[in-house]
Amino acid sequence: MNAQSETDAKPIPRHRTLAKVVKPLGDRYDEVLTPDALLFLADLERRFGPQRKIQIDNRRYMQERFDDGEMPVQPPETLHIRNSVWEVAPCPAALQDRRVEITGPVDRKMMINALNSGAKMFMADFEDASSPTFTNMIEGQINMMDYARGNLSLVTDKKSYTLDDETATMLVRPRGWHLEENGITVDGNPMSASLADFGLHIFHNGKLLADSGRGPFYYLPKMESYQEARLWNDVFNFAQVFVGIPNGTIKTTVLIETLPAAFQMDEILHELRNHITGLNCGRWDYIFSYIKTLRNHKQFVLPDRAQVGMDRDFLKAYSERLVEVCHKRRAHAMGGMAAQIPVKNNPAANDAAFEKVRADKLREAKAGHDGTWVAHPDLVPVAMEVFDAEMPKKHQIHSKRAYKRISDEALLSPHSGTVTEAGIRTNISVGVQYIAAWLCGRGAVPIHNLMEDAATAEISRAQIWQWLRHKAQVSMEDGSTSIMSADLFDRLNSEELDKIKNALGREAFIAGRFPEAAKLFEKTATSIDLPEFLTLPAYDILEK
Repeated sequence: MNAQSETDAKPIPRHRTLAKVVKPLGDRYDEVLTPDALLFLADLERRFGPQRKIQIDNRRYMQERFDDGEMPVQPPETLHIRNSVWEVAPCPAALQDRRVEITGPVDRKMMINALNSGAKMFMADFEDASSPTFTNMIEGQINMMDYARGNLSLVTDKKSYTLDDETATMLVRPRGWHLEENGITVDGNPMSASLADFGLHIFHNGKLLADSGRGPFYYLPKMESYQEARLWNDVFNFAQVFVGIPNGTIKTTVLIETLPAAFQMDEILHELRNHITGLNCGRWDYIFSYIKTLRNHKQFVLPDRAQVGMDRDFLKAYSERLVEVCHKRRAHAMGGMAAQIPVKNNPAANDAAFEKVRADKLREAKAGHDGTWVAHPDLVPVAMEVFDAEMPKKHQIHSKRAYKRISDEALLSPHSGTVTEAGIRTNISVGVQYIAAWLCGRGAVPIHNLMEDAATAEISRAQIWQWLRHKAQVSMEDGSTSIMSADLFDRLNSEELDKIKNALGREAFIAGRFPEAAKLFEKTATSIDLPEFLTLPAYDILEK
């Protein structure tokens, strides 16, 4: 086809192709939601939105098969990929040393503190560590623009915050494929939250970050199949052409935080091989996914969350397979989150928390991981000390380590332990407290000396559902045993809510959206079918 001349070319009718903003605009929102940026978002949604919806439908079809007794396996149609010799594209210099990464929301002050924390990397999280109010999401994009332009600072009544001369390298996690952004519509429908978060970031910052060697770098959450990875790769290819950066400039890390994805690590790396630098053990969401995927099968009932550790059973197998697959393909194998935070005014508890982190990071380093996650700046030196001692080079990708073959059966290995009354109470209390905070606009929440995110509430309500569904035997605090039932849940739920209400007072309880949180927790924990994600019905009431 002959190219049209400039005089013959028809202008794009923008009034028909622009995405539409349907939420009120705040200060500087017009810098993010420009006509050209909205045009780009509309293009992304129209090109890739239909395939996204197909992938979400495919998840549901696969879950029906798992419910009927089929178990996750490595795809037979991709055996040639697993058996072939290939590697991912070379890793850029900025991502070579990832021994300690800190994660957190896209709040301005927390971003500055994380970038200054001494960690090698900072994952700025639009997803599980952020409550997706329209304000949070767009102000997060403003922060991203200021960072890319060297203007990220903050002045409060108490303190001024500026970036140090040397900061962590920033990676951005957009929301998952299952989520939508109802503040921006395309053709009258909410657009993909993934495409909105990624699209605004790459449009405004991609070229600037690429020119300075600081990106654009991403973390991709909650994928369940290599087809979903292929869709992201298509998005990357299109976006790079649009913003004018070479193919392969975008680099990403994929969180393996669903059980189906653990059986497709080679395939996910292969689909994104020009853009990927590693995989990460997203352990908390992975526990939730294990429960959800195997929900119909009693042999996979998990014990209390506090008893579910990375040192054995299905979690150990998952961690070991991730290291083996990544290093075979010359990619980074990233360890999981240490959720502990400093315990103020209790030196003994604080020492115990730090020692847990130290032991967890030592396990990861010895297992072959090339880096790890922490949630608080004070934990950076602890994790750094461990990895500096165990990993003197930038990573362990080229180490001559003998890897043990991890079978598909091992990835499903049930986790031994007990279900206790204390575990039920903790799930109710933590789950409700987190949902209430999320509904009030906070996504990273300190609860019981742990920094919790959305995966916390998902595990909490999914465990209640699983124990009810399979009538788990419960060790009660008085030494007796009981069967998990609706009556037992109702009693413990009522008692835990009373504790929260008495601690806060009635007015604060209501103002903190605890009644709504309690209702949502109970509904998603006791429904006949386990809801896919707690955050979907929560999002519907978030800004009401």
